[in-house]
Amino acid sequence: MSNMFDVSGKIVAITGAGGVLCGAMAKELAAAGAKVAVLDLSEPGAQKVADQITSSGGKAVAVKCNVLDKQSVIDAEKQVISKLGPVDILINGAGGNKKEATANAEMSFFDMPADAIRFVFDLNFIGTLLPSQVFGKSMADRGDGIIINISSMNAFRPLTRIAAYSAAKAAISNFTQWLAVHMCQNYSKTIRVNAIAPGFFLTAQNRFLLTEEATGNLTARGKTIVEHTPMGRFGEASELTGTLIWLCSDAAKFVTGIVVPVDGGFSAFSGV
Repeated sequence: MSNMFDVSGKIVAITGAGGVLCGAMAKELAAAGAKVAVLDLSEPGAQKVADQITSSGGKAVAVKCNVLDKQSVIDAEKQVISKLGPVDILINGAGGNKKEATANAEMSFFDMPADAIRFVFDLNFIGTLLPSQVFGKSMADRGDGIIINISSMNAFRPLTRIAAYSAAKAAISNFTQWLAVHMCQNYSKTIRVNAIAPGFFLTAQNRFLLTEEATGNLTARGKTIVEHTPMGRFGEASELTGTLIWLCSDAAKFVTGIVVPVDGGFSAFSGV
């Protein structure tokens, strides 16, 4: 029997792959036999992940890419094609929050600078839309491909304090559904677009909200999140990859336009 979860030989481009979560995705896909283009604004970050993959026997290349600059994305795609071949799977992982766009005792919502809000919205939503245009056009021309976006729990249940991030991730979920329909109706019935909505994982972007810098202990917010996660802990980066490989494989051949929570039960718990 063929392995319906097989992704070997697939060419995957992952934006934001120099980070914790998408770096783990890149490594797992490479371990499963995919050829991975590690795209990131930080060249050293991308190269580090690519080197870890190749040193373990996998196939990866590091490519600098600014997801907010369409020409940069176009140039990145050209590099990926020249080094690996046409991209089968795009994972839009670039994103994050900004401290200045977070309401707190020192910065009220009413004083939050528009530039900070715009930065967060652009990084998450525009940083998903532009790569989808560039890589998605190649998929449309070819008549096949997979796009996977990274949404968030904030798209299901907006959290306090992070208005810009919550709104941007909600936009990604909506765009995922829109693009899934658009691709099927206008280009190819075999182009699939889905999203993963991670629950709470410690990353460089949220660590300042969830743990104390000096001690590493949970903040009050971090404790509340864990208390409202039925599994009683933060997720591990590696725990996203099973869902990812499913969505990248023929096991999800009839799945498009969905947002899959990977959250330890957070979205299911009412708090009582």
